[in-house]
Amino acid sequence: MTRAPRRLTALITRCVLALGLLLAAAGCGGGPGHGRVTIMIPWSGNEFRAFHTLVRSFEDDTGIQVDVQVTRALTQQLDAAVAAGAPPDLAMLPSVGAIYKYADRDEEKARKLQPLNVPTSTYLEPFRGLAEVRGQVYAVPAKVDVKSLVWFDPTVTERPSPASLRTSGQWCLGLESGPTSGWPGADWIADILLAQGGDAYERWLSGSLSWNSGPLKEAWTTWRNLVGTAAEAAAVRNFGEAAAGMTTEPRTCSLAHGALSAMGFEEGQSYDFTTYSPTRRLEVSADFVGMFTDDNPDAETFIAYLAGTRAQQTWVNQGAGAAFSADGQVTYGTTVQRRIAGMLRPGSGHTLCFGAADAMTPDVSAAFYRAVLDYATDGTKDPTRLLDALDDVQKKLGDSPVPTGKLCTDPT
Repeated sequence: MTRAPRRLTALITRCVLALGLLLAAAGCGGGPGHGRVTIMIPWSGNEFRAFHTLVRSFEDDTGIQVDVQVTRALTQQLDAAVAAGAPPDLAMLPSVGAIYKYADRDEEKARKLQPLNVPTSTYLEPFRGLAEVRGQVYAVPAKVDVKSLVWFDPTVTERPSPASLRTSGQWCLGLESGPTSGWPGADWIADILLAQGGDAYERWLSGSLSWNSGPLKEAWTTWRNLVGTAAEAAAVRNFGEAAAGMTTEPRTCSLAHGALSAMGFEEGQSYDFTTYSPTRRLEVSADFVGMFTDDNPDAETFIAYLAGTRAQQTWVNQGAGAAFSADGQVTYGTTVQRRIAGMLRPGSGHTLCFGAADAMTPDVSAAFYRAVLDYATDGTKDPTRLLDALDDVQKKLGDSPVPTGKLCTDPT
C-alpha cells in the first residue's frame, strides 16, 4: 500500500464519529504540548480527500498530529460534544448562524467558540465580516461556494437563458443528504426569492417578512412547478446521484442547480453553467472553521495554517470545484473556476447574499429542510400548512442572529 492511501485510511479510522459516541471527542483530544489537534468535519468523498491533502502537508511540516472526527450529523454531534464539555479543538461550522450561536457569551455552555488572532486582511466580503462577532474574529472561512448556478452539458444542451430556465429542461433533483436532507431544495427556494429582489430576501431573514407571506409562498410554488415530475421520489434520491444523471449515460436529466463542489463532476466530463437569476444577485455560502478549546496552542497553529494563502491555494488546486477561497490572492486553473471566482471579486457587478438556511439558527435551518422534503412529496403543491408551521418554529427559536447589513453586500 502506498503512503498516501495508508495515511488516508489511518486518518479516517482514528476518529470516525457515530451519533451519540460522545467519548470520541474526549478520547481523541490532545492538550498543550501533546502535538495533537482534533477537528470535526462533515465531509466525505472528494471533499474529504481535498481536506486530507492539507492535513498531510501540515503534519509533515510541523510534526503535529491531526485527528479528524468525521460525522454527517455535525450540528447534532457538535451540540452534544459542547454540552458534555468535551468539544473538539476545532470544528467546521455548518453555518454562519452557528458562529453567532457559539460566540454568544450570554448562553450557559461548558465550552464556547474562542476568539481568534488570525489575519483576515486578504479575505473578501461578505465572508470576512460574517466571521466577526462584536468586532472580534471567531471563525475563518475555510472554503466558499456560489450556489446560484445552473449546470448543463454544452455538448447536448444549448445554453439556457434565465427566462428559458423557467419553462424548459428536465431538472436533476435529489434531496437526500443524510441528516441535512432537503438542503438542495432550500437553497433553490432561497435563490428564487433572491431573484425577485434583495429587499424581500433580507426582510425574510431579519424576521420582518413571514414565511407565509406572498413573496415566500410564490418562491415555494415557483420551485415546485419548475421541477415538476422531478420531485417524485426526490426525497429519497441522493443529491449527488441525481446530478450525475446530467453527464453520464443513460442521461436522465439536462439541468442541475447548485454549487460546483456539490455536482461531483469527474475529470474529463463536459459541463458549463449559467446563473439562475438575471438580477446579478448570487446566493453564496462558506464552511467556517472555529476553535472550541483555549488550552491547545497546536490548534491555533493549525487554524492559522488553514487560513493562510498557501493552504487556501493548495485546497483550490485539488481539482475542479474542490473549493473556492475567500482569500483574494488565490488563483484558479480552469476556465469554469476562474469565471465563478470572478463573481466573488471586487468589480464583478454582482451582489453576494449569504445562503438563507446558512444564516438561520441551526434548528430553524433543520425545520426548513424537513419542510422542503414534505413539500416535494405533497401532491397538493400548496405550501401554506408548511409555511405556517415554519412561522411557528421561528417564533419559538428566533430570527437569524446575523445582522441584516452583513447578509448581502458587493464583494470588496
